[in-house]
Amino acid sequence: AVFKISLAQWSLHKAFFGKKLDPLQFAKIAKADYGIAGVEYVNQFYKDKKKDDAYLKDLKKVADDNGVASVLIMIDGEGALGDPDTAKRTQAVENHYRWVEWAKFLGCHSIRVNAQTGKADRAEATKNAADGLGKLAEYGAKHGIGVIVENHGGLSSDGEWLAGVMKAVGNKNLGTLPDFGNFGGYDRYKGVDELMPFAKGVSAKSHEFDASGNEVRSDYRKLLD
Repeated sequence: AVFKISLAQWSLHKAFFGKKLDPLQFAKIAKADYGIAGVEYVNQFYKDKKKDDAYLKDLKKVADDNGVASVLIMIDGEGALGDPDTAKRTQAVENHYRWVEWAKFLGCHSIRVNAQTGKADRAEATKNAADGLGKLAEYGAKHGIGVIVENHGGLSSDGEWLAGVMKAVGNKNLGTLPDFGNFGGYDRYKGVDELMPFAKGVSAKSHEFDASGNEVRSDYRKLLD
């Protein structure tokens, strides 16, 4: 096949948040229930386990025992990597370090991050995001872990702006993860075209509806080379 498909943990977020599924068993669930042998973890389900080495080893064992590849970790809630405040931006970068270590241990190729910039104007936002993302990309490179940015609201949903940040950093260890359904008010086709030169994978969603037209499920799957 030209593409390999991995399952994003957010596809089952309601079940995980509702304690109906155990985050530790995500890799097993992906393989047994969906026949998918690649997974993308979401750090929100492991926040209280961030410094727990024993838990991390168990998470890897579940993946290994089920023949599942750990592809990446999606990171949220660790601060704005493009914060206008230098100290806060630096703290946000450092908050991601442990997840880089997780990704390395699990065998992932990257962590997915956001390019939040606060209320800075467009030019200043580019400068700040390039600084934060660039420093994190350098740290990731030391561990063999890529840093990829999703178009995820705000300026980051503007493909032209995010592509400009990639060019400003100029680090091959920094890339994008275009989400086809997440360009907000921007042109998604133009955005995809602008982000694909820097893409390490793409996000595709499938939706299921009941007889009344209500969405009952939304799956996120990443296509990765």
